[in-house]
Amino acid sequence: MRQRKIKNFEQRFEAILSLPNFRQEIKRYRGRWGEIFGNGNKIYLELGCGKGNFINKKACENRQNNYISIDGEKSAIIIATEKASELQNTNLVLAKEYVKNIEEYFADGELAGIYLNFSDPWPKKRNAKRRLTYRNYLLGYKKVLDAEGFVEFKTDNDDLFDFTLEELQAVEAKVLEVTRDLHNSEYEAALTMTEYEEKFRNAGKNINYVKFKL
Repeated sequence: MRQRKIKNFEQRFEAILSLPNFRQEIKRYRGRWGEIFGNGNKIYLELGCGKGNFINKKACENRQNNYISIDGEKSAIIIATEKASELQNTNLVLAKEYVKNIEEYFADGELAGIYLNFSDPWPKKRNAKRRLTYRNYLLGYKKVLDAEGFVEFKTDNDDLFDFTLEELQAVEAKVLEVTRDLHNSEYEAALTMTEYEEKFRNAGKNINYVKFKL
């Protein structure tokens, strides 16, 4: 979901460049993310960070894990990185990138899980291949996930969710959990909310959710 341009945009972006949580040119870390974190802990990836509430909470509550969050929007990365620094989340790395081929960033089996929260629905049919749950993306996720790796996907867009379920069937994914009304389901308590999700829930909008293995 796109963000409005924040105040002191350029100055704040320059400031995060020197923070240890922020990394540039991250394709060079492919296959050696464990070295970047300085340990052999499991690594989880979020594609699209919003304001960073979700991934920072994950990092705070699970210090035994490592987290990476990548977003192409400068405003999103600025806010999320500032939060990571304030919270001293040394197990979280953020980067500004538009990821088209995930295999350029991660080696086979390098990730333990992937989070896709409220991704751009790209509603026009001609843009279907840009959706992060299009089958080519899914096959890429399969390569970079370890044997027990999973993907969690949330969206408020019902059409995108229908599309996603069809794509999962096309690649023969194993669905572990699924609901069209997350906050009235058995899965809610175990999951971390994003800032957008909280707004949608308060407005009474259903949230679609699926967890799957590839």
